[in-house]
Order: sequence, then C-alpha cells, then structure tokens
Amino acid sequence: MKSSSLLLRRIGNNGASLMSRSRSSSRVATAPARLTNISESSKHVRPSSYFSPSSSFFTASASLHSNADPASKTYKYWNREEYARKGRYDYLIKISPESIVKEAKVIVLADSDDDANSALSESLPFGSKILHTGSTLADFDELRKSVNPSEQPNIIFVSPSCPKARKQLPLLLAAFPSIEWVHVRSAGIDFVVSEALDELVETNPNLKITNAKGQFSSSLAEYAMMACSYFAKDLPRLLKQKQNKNWEKYDVEELRGKTMGIVGYGDIGRAVCKLAHVYGMNIVALRRNPKLSANDEYCNVVYGTDKASLNKLMSESDYIVCSAPSTVETRGMVNADAFAAVKEDAVFINLGRGPVVDEDAMVEALKDGKLKGAALDVFKEEPLPKNNELWELDNVLLSPHNMDQTNTFMHEATEFFVFENLPRFICGKDLLNPVDPKRGY
Repeated sequence: MKSSSLLLRRIGNNGASLMSRSRSSSRVATAPARLTNISESSKHVRPSSYFSPSSSFFTASASLHSNADPASKTYKYWNREEYARKGRYDYLIKISPESIVKEAKVIVLADSDDDANSALSESLPFGSKILHTGSTLADFDELRKSVNPSEQPNIIFVSPSCPKARKQLPLLLAAFPSIEWVHVRSAGIDFVVSEALDELVETNPNLKITNAKGQFSSSLAEYAMMACSYFAKDLPRLLKQKQNKNWEKYDVEELRGKTMGIVGYGDIGRAVCKLAHVYGMNIVALRRNPKLSANDEYCNVVYGTDKASLNKLMSESDYIVCSAPSTVETRGMVNADAFAAVKEDAVFINLGRGPVVDEDAMVEALKDGKLKGAALDVFKEEPLPKNNELWELDNVLLSPHNMDQTNTFMHEATEFFVFENLPRFICGKDLLNPVDPKRGY
C-alpha cells in the first residue's frame, strides 16, 4: 500500500511533463488523465468487444470459455469471443489504483509510423509509460546511457512493422538486462525466433514471452468455411456461367455430413472447428497433446502429430485445414507422403504458415486430380513469385495472406496488450498467451 502510494505520487507529479506523444520522449499514463478520459478513449480506441466487469458478457461467455481447452484448469490463452473476463485488471486499476504492484516501463520495437500502435500513446493504463520507440538498437542509445532506475525498461513490445526484429530483439535484451517480459503483436512469432533469442531465454528462465494469439481466429475461421463452400458449390462455374449469361443448373455438394480434418488444433483450429460443427460437419484434428482435447464438445476425434496420424487424417478428410504454426518440427510436415494418402477429391486449405506444406508435392496432387482443389492464404515464399505455378492452376483459390486482415485487426492486437496483458503485469498477475520460443508457439 505504501509503495503504491509513493508510485502514484511520483507518477502524478511528473505526469504533465511526460504525456507528450513525441517519439523520442517518454509517455506515461497518469491517474487524473486516464480517469477523466475514459469515455472519450473508449469511443475512439477501445473495440466494442471490451466490457467492464459489470457487463453481462462476463457471465454469458463463461461457459464458452471453459470449453476452450477442457483439460486446462486455468486457461491461459486469450480469445476475443470466448474470454470471459475482458479488461478485468484495466478496470481494477481505474477504480482502485492501490492495486498497482509495479510500474510498467515499455520500449517499443517498431516502425515509428506504425498507426496500429496508436493505443500505446492514447490509452495506456495508469502505472505505465512508454520510454522510447525505435526499430534498431542504435535508436535506443540515449536510453542505454541513462543511469536513472526509472528509465530502465522492463517490457519490450515488438511489432511486425519492425523490419529486422529477429536481429534486433536479442540485441535489445542483451542491452537491457532489466527486461522481464517481451510481448509480440502477432500470433506467429516466427519473425522474431532465432538461436540468439533461444540462448538469451536459456540464460534468463524468468523472461516471459507472450503473443497476440486469439485476435485473428474468427476471421480465419470464416475464410475456411468460405473456402469449403467455394468448392462445394462450384463458385468458379457459377461465376463463369453468369459471365456467359448461361442458365444451366448443376448439382452442388452439401458440407453437412462431410469430414473436416484440422492440422494444428490451436486457437485458430478450434475456431474453424466450431463453425464446421454448426454446418454439421464431422471433425478430426491433430495436436501435439491429444489429451488436452479429450472432452472437446466440437471435435469428434483428436490424433497426435506423428506421420501415421497425419496420413490417417488426410485419408479420412473431405476438407483439410492446415492451421499449424511454422516451427522446426512442423516445417515440411504436410509432405509428399501426406498428399499421397489424401482422400480422393479432397480440398486442402492452408491458413497457418506456408513452410508447413511441401508446395511441390501439393502442386502435383492438384495437377493429377488427387486434390479437387486448394485454398491458400499463405505460401513458402511471400509475396508469391509471378512465375509460381500456383497462379496458373484453375482449381486453386489464392489470397495474399490477408484473410485475417480486417481494418482493425492490428489495432485490436495492440489493444489486447494495452487493455489486458499490460494491466495484468502492473497488478502482478499472470500474463495471457505465454509462448515457448523454442517450440515457436
């Protein structure tokens, strides 16, 4: 209590001079500014999915949340549709500043013009401040020279807008041993994973790494079902007939009763599963630890990630959705053997990461008719080269890795950090979305 009061007094006394939004100056949230602008910032920044603890949403979604991973007593992962206590600690800090345990001092590894990070300057919770933003270690030189304890960062916020984050993150961690937590503003962390990062994590086992998992799942699940319907209803034929003014009826397929196989049953996989279940599909899935889904109410069967299980899923599924992350273990996982085992006329949908799939083997399966078609949002090389054969295949639906790209998706990812995990850190609570950099998820 005494330390919290001292912190409040120190931040309050300095708040006026530190609220500048200049890239080179610190930004700190003060109690008066935060409390008097709650309604304004809610209208401008906070998405409608955030509610105060008095909202009926807390009770209504609790049952959904409890089923996210039935084997977990305390579910540690965020999902914007299912998580039952959104903004709990952000609200607690507003009504009870005494709940602050420690100050959050953040450095931002990002392009300074990244508009999706606007919440970092507009809506920081009380008890936090931005020390500096930069995209290279050199951008933080002045901060490195500081001997003031209040200017020693304990959090790094990493944005995909930083062009060389994989190289710069280990350098920042080595330069600032005071860092306790790294948050990555994306679900995939492959753009920051490196041997240098692994070594630093091994020497500092208390370092926490989190990501924005759960922000992008619903839009990707919608895309997966659209892709299923694209082939089931033969939309290419429909569009061609319209163009030719050809009134010719033809048979279509139902999704009801078909089997969907999900390779990578994480948050995205579960979101796809829920929608497929509503369509009346049967669902089989792969995940590293099948026991975690033993009581899953949507998935019929869950296999392990061994080769035999993957081939079995491929042989049973009419629609295969690949939502696995790109890791050392998963790269090239869906290979020629898997496509050789695939059910005749199956549709392959990749919305996870391109390197998980052997593209050459997939192209052969598409060309020889083993696969009816493929819907691909991710590729081994991006942008997809103009000479890539996939552009020429009529049975392929291509999208430029944008099927989760709503006009607010990255803003919402930043807001998860600002309204959810940052207040948890300030209040000394467990962080959501912990990541193992060695596993890559």
